[in-house]
Amino acid sequence: MRVTVSRKAHFNAAHRLYRKDWSFEKNDDIFGKCNNPNFHGHNYELIVSVTGEIDKETGYVIDIKVLKEIIKSEVEDALDHKNLNIEVSEFKDLNPTAENIVVVIYNKIKPKLNSDFDLEITLFETPRNFVTYSGK
Repeated sequence: MRVTVSRKAHFNAAHRLYRKDWSFEKNDDIFGKCNNPNFHGHNYELIVSVTGEIDKETGYVIDIKVLKEIIKSEVEDALDHKNLNIEVSEFKDLNPTAENIVVVIYNKIKPKLNSDFDLEITLFETPRNFVTYSGK
């Protein structure tokens, strides 16, 4: 029997959406206010969902304390109160869109989990704008 366990988390970060190889005008046309050269911030909300078999001995799919620590080290410590464009190596050459951020988070968490687990990450950039990634 496969069950999904989820944990919510959050982090605050600044970013600017732009491509170095485009003119300011083209970046402005595509990314609008998100192309602000002085950056802008979001209060990101995150849901990390792990799906797997229930362990017969513990009754857990995953110990929620373990999942909490993985999220803290791989996401919160790495991204919270950071300028994603400047301070986070994964975004040196990758535009920090919500779509790219969710894939980066997935790729940081997945190797820390049992390989039998499925992982899905949902990232809210605003209460109404969110993206989901499950490795496919």
